[in-house]
This record gives sequence, structure tokens and C-alpha cells, in this order.
Amino acid sequence: MIFRQFFDQTSSTYTYLLADETSAEAVFIDPVKEHMPAYLQLLSELQLTLKAALDTHVHADHITALGDLRAATGCVSMMGKQAQTDCVSEVFSEGDRVSFGRYQLQVMYTPGHTDDSYSFYLEADGRRYVFTGDTLLIRGSGRTDFQNGDAATQYHSLFDRLLVLPDETLVYPAHDYKGWTVSSIAEERSHNPRLQVKDKAAYVSLMSSLHLPNPKLMDVAVPANRTCGQIK
Repeated sequence: MIFRQFFDQTSSTYTYLLADETSAEAVFIDPVKEHMPAYLQLLSELQLTLKAALDTHVHADHITALGDLRAATGCVSMMGKQAQTDCVSEVFSEGDRVSFGRYQLQVMYTPGHTDDSYSFYLEADGRRYVFTGDTLLIRGSGRTDFQNGDAATQYHSLFDRLLVLPDETLVYPAHDYKGWTVSSIAEERSHNPRLQVKDKAAYVSLMSSLHLPNPKLMDVAVPANRTCGQIK
């Protein structure tokens, strides 16, 4: 499998390109509008056909490239059904599968950061991957204080959905603010400070004590992303 990780320095966003080298079918996860030239260059250089572009949720800190990628490549654009937007080609929900060549992303509904948050699990070439959006971060978890976020719901997404994946599953989040690029389920279960709580009530208390400032682009990014980044 072809795997590439992009980084947007302004929003500390990771974007992932996955492709089947045999069929040359590819998918993008969480693409950022400002990096369209780089995405199109790599697709051209590797002679890949973009089959789908997906967002893990409606982001609040950058503008998505879903609409631009669909316009440029003819790919299918996708968000979770809870995003309640009509700009995408298709919506996904729990248990769906998104295929590219011989590989399949397994769609996992993991709300809590927002009510439309999803993760994507993949088994490829003997390795396991999970793309966790903002639900599970490396040594952290996504805030739960806006966009219908809920800490109790996120607790269940973390402990009942993601942390029960095989230990060796590689964790690739949508953001990292310290320069970490990858972790594993075993690492996060053992070393993520947000996950060392005794129960759901303790997790809710922890998340309610954060008092984080809103993302700088929130007022612009959220409405723009509900139109797949096609700013009018």
C-alpha cells in the first residue's frame, strides 16, 4: 500500500493519502484546501486515480479540500451522515466500508469531540491502522466543548471502540501539536494522560476543566466546511 502523511503547519493538521499500488486507486483523509497543489502533484507523479476524499468530521480550524478535490479529479466526496450537509457526494455511517483497490476502510462512529466524528480502521499488508480524527490524539484527546461535543460520549468512543482495537494498531490522528506523527493503541492505552482516569465521571470532570480558547478560524472554517470548502 502507498501511504503518505501531509502536515499543515497553520492548523497542525495531518492529511493522509492511501493508495493501492496495483489498481492505482487512492483516497484522501482530512485534506486541507491550501495544500491542493501538493495533492494534485503527488497524484500525478504517482499516476493515481483519486476515488474518494473523506473528512473525519466538520473541522473548526482549517478549510477542507473536499470540494476542490472533487472538482479537480471527479472523486467522491464524503462526510458522516451526522454532519448534516448536502455538499458531499455520499455520506457514511457506522459499519460502512470505503474501498480503494483491494483495501477497505472500515467506518467507525466515534462521537464526542463533535457529534459527527468518525474514525477509519484499515488492515493492509499485515499491518493495522486507525485514523482517529480528533477523537484520539497522540497523548491526548479532542476537546468536547463545541459542535455538540460531549465528554461522556467521547469516553465511550475511546474506551469501548478505539482502545479495544489490537494493541499493535497504528494510530494516526487528524492533529498533533508536538510533532508526533504516529502512535499505537497499546502506547495510548498505557501512556496517554487523558486515558488514565478511573471512570467516565473522572473523564468528564477532566475534560470540563480544560477551558481552551476557540480555534482562531472557527467562525470561518465551520460554515465553509459545511459547503465542502467551496467558499462563496
